[in-house]
Amino acid sequence: MKKLPSRTCIGCNTQKLKQDLIRIVKNKAGEIKLDKTGKLPGRGAYICDSIECLNKAIRSKRLERCFEMKIEEAIYEELQNTISK
Repeated sequence: MKKLPSRTCIGCNTQKLKQDLIRIVKNKAGEIKLDKTGKLPGRGAYICDSIECLNKAIRSKRLERCFEMKIEEAIYEELQNTISK
């Protein structure tokens, strides 16, 4: 039996199957995007598909620590609009 990959949500810190989480990617140019396919190149972080987990990650600055950079408010708003839909 093949082992399914699991990842940890940066918001609630629980392990879930990779396919159940949303991937956020920082590419070499420093742009942060949502990765719907899970195949974009770059540093990735995973988060649940809930606005509560995203708010926890924003408050604790987990995304900034994962990507080792300051993240602008516009990027957070874009993530909130996409995840809440």
